[in-house]
Amino acid sequence: MSLLEIAQAVEAAPFGTALRESRYGFPGLIFVHLCGLLVTAGTIFLWDLRLLGVGFRSTPVSRVGKALLPWTWSGFGVMLLTGSAMVCIEAGRLYSNTAFRVKLMLLILAGLNVLTFHTTIYRGVSRWDTQAVVPARARLAGAVSLLLWCGLLIAGRMIGYTINYGE
Repeated sequence: MSLLEIAQAVEAAPFGTALRESRYGFPGLIFVHLCGLLVTAGTIFLWDLRLLGVGFRSTPVSRVGKALLPWTWSGFGVMLLTGSAMVCIEAGRLYSNTAFRVKLMLLILAGLNVLTFHTTIYRGVSRWDTQAVVPARARLAGAVSLLLWCGLLIAGRMIGYTINYGE
């Protein structure tokens, strides 16, 4: 069975069909997904701006992280659940959607950026925690994160404009 056939089977499954045919299912998912996105992107942007030295310069990096991280992960969890449900609704059509593929690629890259940051430069945060301007590698991670999340937002928005409903 090919990946396309799996995607088509997911779309045709009872769960995806029920959501697609529900009057409030898809709009409700989009609303909750966007709420999760606002929380996630908002906290990530605040974190990245602190790393770049643009905001919260007098607040230790670790304190900003402790305040934002639970919100970030909560919002991301909401986005993951609702996004997965939305994929079930139109998995077959999303399979060949370039914007969807770009979004997934950017999401993976954003995850790798976070993983790399937290397993390398952030381990030494105690040395630079209170500095208004953090080390160059931390600023680079923040800048890359901002770019990836801006790309994610754009690609996510483009999915609706590039999906072919006529198939």
